[in-house]
Amino acid sequence: MKTEKKSRKNSVLEWAKAIIIAVVLALLIRNFLFAPYVVDGESMDPTLHDRERVFVNMTVKYIGEFKRGDIIVLNGDHVHYVKRLIGLPGDTVEMKDDQLYINGKKAAEPYLAANKKEAKQEGAANLTADFGPVKVPDDKYFVMGDNRLNSMDSRNGLGLFTKKQIAGTSQFVFFPFNEIRQTK
Repeated sequence: MKTEKKSRKNSVLEWAKAIIIAVVLALLIRNFLFAPYVVDGESMDPTLHDRERVFVNMTVKYIGEFKRGDIIVLNGDHVHYVKRLIGLPGDTVEMKDDQLYINGKKAAEPYLAANKKEAKQEGAANLTADFGPVKVPDDKYFVMGDNRLNSMDSRNGLGLFTKKQIAGTSQFVFFPFNEIRQTK
């Protein structure tokens, strides 16, 4: 009888340890490695759609560098923004005649092809209005949505962001399930 109680007690302790370890690992992964976020709005259409869920790689904040063109999640005041990273610290960003210039050099934006085509079909002169040049301070980042005609971003209201405000880079869409894909 005593051995049976001891065995039950050991079994309960083993299960409790396993559950505690699982919870701690889940919290560590969720807070420091990968996290799910919901795309809210149409500013990243057609790359990302309203209400899609993306997994965000948070490790890049600690062991990597952000790259121009990354899709990032930004922590705003009680809201998250999903935008494309356009200007890195120290860059000069300018838009002339629907062409992006970074530090005076033309920058390719292949992810805008569908939006540019649609803008022309709708009679818009340009997808992105002229602006700049804007000098990005050494501790800031310049972001824009892919849906330039319908995006609040660094050009028009959101301003510039610090590295601390960047949650991480979007890696892939995981919901809806029939739309699972890598983000680019």
